[in-house]
Amino acid sequence: MQDPDVHLLIVDDDERIRGLLQKFLVRHGFWVTAARDAAQARRLLGGLEFDLIVLDVMMPGEDGVRLTRALRGTLTTPILLLTAKTETGDRIAGLEAGADDYLAKPFEPRELLLRINAILRRVPHTEPVSTGPKILHLGAIRYDVERGALMSGDDPVRLTATESQLMRIFAACPGEPVSRTKLVEDLGRGAGKDGSTAQERAVDVQITRLRRKIEADPKQPRYLQTVRGAGYMLAPD
Repeated sequence: MQDPDVHLLIVDDDERIRGLLQKFLVRHGFWVTAARDAAQARRLLGGLEFDLIVLDVMMPGEDGVRLTRALRGTLTTPILLLTAKTETGDRIAGLEAGADDYLAKPFEPRELLLRINAILRRVPHTEPVSTGPKILHLGAIRYDVERGALMSGDDPVRLTATESQLMRIFAACPGEPVSRTKLVEDLGRGAGKDGSTAQERAVDVQITRLRRKIEADPKQPRYLQTVRGAGYMLAPD
C-alpha cells in the first residue's frame, strides 16, 4: 500500500471520471482531493499542500496546459497531465508548460498508478547521491549535490521533480554522457503505449527546460551538452 500521507489533487471536469479516479486511488492508499475545474483547483492549492497533481488537459475555461504554465510560476509540485489528444505536439506543449509526465486517454488505471508512483520517486530526497564533489559550479549557477539544490547567487532556482531527478542523475557522473534510453529508464517512464521514441522525445523536452535554468544561452549549451550518438552530459567548471 502507498504511504497514506501522500496527498493527490485530481482535476477533471468529467464528474464520472473524477469519481472513478478518486475511488481507485483511495483504494490504493492515497489521500485524494478532487476539483472540477481550474478555478476550484486554484482555491484548493491556495489552502492545501499536495504531493502530486493529476490534471486533465481538455477542460472548459482555463485548460490543463494553461493552468500548468501558471502554476509553474510558484509551485514545484509534480504534475501529471491526462490528455485525449493524440498528436505528439500537443503532449510536448504540456511538457514545455512544466508538466512532469503525461498519459493519453483512454488508459488503464494500473498504468496511471505506475506513472504516479514513478513521478513520486523522482521527488528529491536528502541522501547524498555521489561520492564526488559536493558542489558543482555551472558558471553563475551552482548545484549542491547533497541537498539537490540549484542556486543562482543566494537565490534558489526552482526545479520540478523531473528536473531535480535529472540533475541528480547527471551530478552522479559529471563529465560522462548519459544516453536518452538510460534517462527514460532512470526517470521511471518506460515505453508504455506511447513507444520509446515518444518517451525519448519527452526527455528531450525536459532537457530543454532544464537548460533554460542553468545555461546563459540555452540554445548554445555549455554545461548540459548534447553528445552526438551518446546522449547528454553535464560538464561543470
